[in-house]
Amino acid sequence: MKKNSLAFLKRLMETISPSGFEQEAAKVWMAEAKTFADKVWSDQHGNCYALINGGGGPRVMLAGHIDEIGLMITHIDEKGFLYFTNIGGWDAQVLVGQRVWVNAKRGRVLGVIGKKPIHLMQAKERENAVKIDDLWIDIGSKDKKDAEKRVGVGDPTVLAYGMEELPNDLLVSRGFDDKAGAFVVLEAARLLSQMNPKAEVYAVATVQEEIGLRGATTSSFHIDPQVGIAVDVEFATDFPSMDSEKKKLGEILIGKGPGVMRGANINHVLFDLMVEAGDKEKIPYQVTGYPGGTGTDANAMQLARAGVATGLIGVPNRYMHSPCEIVHMDDLENSAKIIAHAVRRIDKKSDFTWAK
Repeated sequence: MKKNSLAFLKRLMETISPSGFEQEAAKVWMAEAKTFADKVWSDQHGNCYALINGGGGPRVMLAGHIDEIGLMITHIDEKGFLYFTNIGGWDAQVLVGQRVWVNAKRGRVLGVIGKKPIHLMQAKERENAVKIDDLWIDIGSKDKKDAEKRVGVGDPTVLAYGMEELPNDLLVSRGFDDKAGAFVVLEAARLLSQMNPKAEVYAVATVQEEIGLRGATTSSFHIDPQVGIAVDVEFATDFPSMDSEKKKLGEILIGKGPGVMRGANINHVLFDLMVEAGDKEKIPYQVTGYPGGTGTDANAMQLARAGVATGLIGVPNRYMHSPCEIVHMDDLENSAKIIAHAVRRIDKKSDFTWAK
């Protein structure tokens, strides 16, 4: 991966951007987009847009959601301990003992998630799965008044992890679901800015996907694209405990190329075009079958207005919805390449009607 792209990705990953609070990440994404895009803007919902080849046709929308799962402070007790609820889907077992950043008005506040020590638990307590209601955040406050000087109810919170490099071109971070997708669509737009595409291309960092595909719904209505490609992460099945999942998900290997989705959520002509781009440009990819709605921005895009010819790229991801998600640099790069080369083949004569 090029140094400037890796540096952009690191800046993006180290922002705090739970659903509904994507401002930090949006600023980083738009600043990068302004280095090459024709036009960059955001809307009142929080979606961010980068336009390539304005005035071309047809309109093509590339969507990757920039929000991540997180927590929200809901109550501060008299002793200054913070109670919280989830933003998006958490396995509460992951939260125990973690350090967190509370994104308060005056800046980040470090805290830890506390729980009764195992030594003091009754046997029955030890058998029960932890619930979010059983946990709290300790920011070292003397009392409620002291805590309220630094944090407030409604403050978004994330686990205190940034991006690090592992051997063999692997990256680990919280929030690759789906800042990886927001990164890929902008990298694809960067490539297209050098390819003289015929289509008018909108790269979009969508918001609030983790709580219901909300940003993709509003941005798709705004752009009214004829073609849309979403980028999200997908479950890698190449680590222990996943053998039984291969029967349902397929064999998805990290570092072996992006997943090109196939199924009801996917336009057949666009799927064939992406596969053709991969084959002719010698870009590795993996086909993933998904028979219904995918639960990604592709679902909202496909159903926008009178319907959009939709495709979906999945970046293989280990340990999804944990603070230690792992992706491969090559998969990120090849996701952007396969999208760019597919979109380069689209012009006003392209027909995505498949039921003929």
